[in-house]
Amino acid sequence: MRWRTRDQYEDIDEPDFLDEDEEFDPPYVVIEKRDMGIGSLLLGIVLGAGAALLFAPQTGEETRRGIARSARRVQQNAQGFVEDVSGNVADKFREVRDSVEERIEATLDAVDDKKRKVSNAYQAGRAAAREARGELEQRIADTKATYKES
Repeated sequence: MRWRTRDQYEDIDEPDFLDEDEEFDPPYVVIEKRDMGIGSLLLGIVLGAGAALLFAPQTGEETRRGIARSARRVQQNAQGFVEDVSGNVADKFREVRDSVEERIEATLDAVDDKKRKVSNAYQAGRAAAREARGELEQRIADTKATYKES
């Protein structure tokens, strides 16, 4: 087996050693990536609590009462948390609903305002057209009268 070193300009895929008698099968490493999540933490807490209960210097009755107390406390805390979250969600929902309703009202008011402006402009245009028609008819009549006189 003959060893050699890699130069920074050489191809990295080549092996660090050459063995003329054996086929080269490059070594590989398998790396598994696992995210440590909250589940692992909770599992550790539960296992630790279980071990503490097993090795605790209390009688079974005292341990059961302590577990029952802890369970009630956890249940009350969980209920309080759920009520808080439910209240917050309901409040946020009401706020969003009110905001959407206000925006809809503002949009409808803007549409009504634009509709009113267009209607007013249309009526003003019709009145101006009638007036212009009247003036034009008067000029035509005057021109005809002048033409007949001459």
